[in-house]
Amino acid sequence: MKIMHRLLVAPLLAPLAALMMSGTSLAAEQGYRLDRAPINPHDLVSLQAGARTFANYCLSCHSAEYMRYNRLEDLGLTRQEIEDNLMFASDKIGDTMTVAMTQADGKKWFGVAPPDLSVIARYRGADWLYTYLRTFYRDPKAASGWNNAVFPNVAMPNALWTLQGQRALDVVNSEQGGDESVEYKWHQLTPGLQSQVEYDTTVRDLVNYLVYVSEPAAVERKRIGIVVLFVLGVLFIFAYLLKKEYWKDVH
Repeated sequence: MKIMHRLLVAPLLAPLAALMMSGTSLAAEQGYRLDRAPINPHDLVSLQAGARTFANYCLSCHSAEYMRYNRLEDLGLTRQEIEDNLMFASDKIGDTMTVAMTQADGKKWFGVAPPDLSVIARYRGADWLYTYLRTFYRDPKAASGWNNAVFPNVAMPNALWTLQGQRALDVVNSEQGGDESVEYKWHQLTPGLQSQVEYDTTVRDLVNYLVYVSEPAAVERKRIGIVVLFVLGVLFIFAYLLKKEYWKDVH
């Protein structure tokens, strides 16, 4: 029985172990410690602000081709507000969030075509996006003049630099007790339009919106899941009582 148990459990544990190892490898490759993204999928004000930032700063290069403009009405925005303030790349509210820039143009201008952001939050994770958008720095050796602590040698420039300002980064390697450690020292070169707290809030809202775009029905799905589990729990009680009734003569 023990051997059979191991044979049954091993295939289930293998994918989990692989996932944990891949996550560990990814964290090791990143080097820079990720900050926790303080997102809230129930905060409609934050989601609306994130949609505004996405439309104004991201949508010129990055598409979200699985997201339609009219789904923004689920965030409490009216059709008129969406058409007046967020629809810069389309005239029809039922259209998806695409961009005019082609893949060929993107590769020519940036060295690599800007990726579609429809499911970027599910691929990278909210913490990665939140840290990534806050760790750009000036690098004269880079083609774009920008680099990133989370994504070294990234082709993307800092699209939000007017808000954050320009920063420099010094990476200091040191040894303490025989262990090598890396220290990141940030320096503000020029101020941005926002303070550090305001910029962190802007990035939080943008990441919150990208998480929503990755699965617009996530909140409703979880709510339905809780109801389903409750109903199954009630049905289990009746099923158990019915089972006892059927088997009482056998036992």
